[in-house]
Amino acid sequence: MAEESGSAVGEGRLSRRELVKRAGVGVGGVALSGVVAQPVWARPVSHDADSTITIGFVSPRTGATAGFGEPDPYVLGLARKALAKGLTVGGRHYAVKIVDKDSQSSPSQAAKVAGDLIHGSNIDLMLATSTPETVNPVADACEAAGVPYITTVVPWEAWYFGRGAKDPTKSPFRYGYHFCFGVENFYKSYTHLWPQVANNKKVGVMWPNDADGNAIRAALGPLLEKAGYTIVDPGAYQDGTNDYSAQIAKFKSEGVQIFNTFPIPPDFATFWRQAAQQGLTKQVKIAQIAKTGLFPSQVTALGSLGNNLASACYWHPTWPYRSSLTAVTSKQLGAGYTAKSGKQWNQQAGPSLALFDVAAAALKKSGNPKDKNAVANAMKSVKVETPVGILDWTKARAGVPFNVVPTPIPGGQWRKVAGKFKVDFVICEHSDDPKIPVGGKLRPY
Repeated sequence: MAEESGSAVGEGRLSRRELVKRAGVGVGGVALSGVVAQPVWARPVSHDADSTITIGFVSPRTGATAGFGEPDPYVLGLARKALAKGLTVGGRHYAVKIVDKDSQSSPSQAAKVAGDLIHGSNIDLMLATSTPETVNPVADACEAAGVPYITTVVPWEAWYFGRGAKDPTKSPFRYGYHFCFGVENFYKSYTHLWPQVANNKKVGVMWPNDADGNAIRAALGPLLEKAGYTIVDPGAYQDGTNDYSAQIAKFKSEGVQIFNTFPIPPDFATFWRQAAQQGLTKQVKIAQIAKTGLFPSQVTALGSLGNNLASACYWHPTWPYRSSLTAVTSKQLGAGYTAKSGKQWNQQAGPSLALFDVAAAALKKSGNPKDKNAVANAMKSVKVETPVGILDWTKARAGVPFNVVPTPIPGGQWRKVAGKFKVDFVICEHSDDPKIPVGGKLRPY
């Protein structure tokens, strides 16, 4: 419709005779071909592009990180229903259209679909979620094009420094805003969780050579060492590695009792099965995983090896927060997803819905949702309740860029349960947000 509107503007400067000629319409509305047609000047000019807010949404629905995209259909359904009547901004009413795309868990595909949304769908605002492989290429494309974007579920250091930023006090990103846990949040979670099981404080780490792994190695490692933990690091490995014998041998020889990793899901499955075959799992007392093991489907796929894996959750149905856009509580969000899909709750549902809470708040504050600079600037004054908590960009935080809001990621554990679903996640500490209820104490792996 945007192309039609643009064409009409240009034609408005032409004479009626020239319009008739271009349309192939003869006198009285009879086409030169002899087919009856309406005179072109009788057609109403479309202004849909001017009165419709178009929001892009990119996430991994297929590929190595497809687990993050599992709740997308349900969450997008909630958002579309809530926005079906549009938004009123600056006294003017706008329809709202959401165009969603699959990154296929690939940076190149993420960049491609971002370009399609920016230049093909002419979006006014971009939303993107789940891992640097999806989010960072989308963010970079938006920054280059001057399109405002809101992103989540990438450790904020991987989103910020992983895209070339150097100084947290001088953000080079004019159009981007991010909410997600960071290294400090992991540190608080781990150091409150690990003492719940007696251990020798030796941590074997598998941190890959990617945006997540490099950010974690640079910042989390030193923090853990200051807290008295010994880091056993065999070095960065490449995503897609299929033989971890050398790393396993090192962990066994060093006597590590805590294991920590931030891999793509297929890599952890390969590593952990090899670790079991080679005896490492009998030595480890705490198996702390991140980026994988976030969803029930990933844990149950490991069979008995998935029981008692320690992880952290960035949203849980027990969280005491709701979506400001939909009025859906965290409990309702989890239960609604299960009822609609037949699947167990998925923690990605929380931040994905939160993206739309933030988007609606920013668009309303902008005064003009078609002015991309106004939308980006409006984000500085956004404070909104979402399923993952109160997100507040008006508050300054030491060492954190102005366009980032860190979110909690309480530590816990996947445990075998009776019933329809084979495992469930139990929150074991809440150092980042005491309002989040604790469900139990960490058990040895």
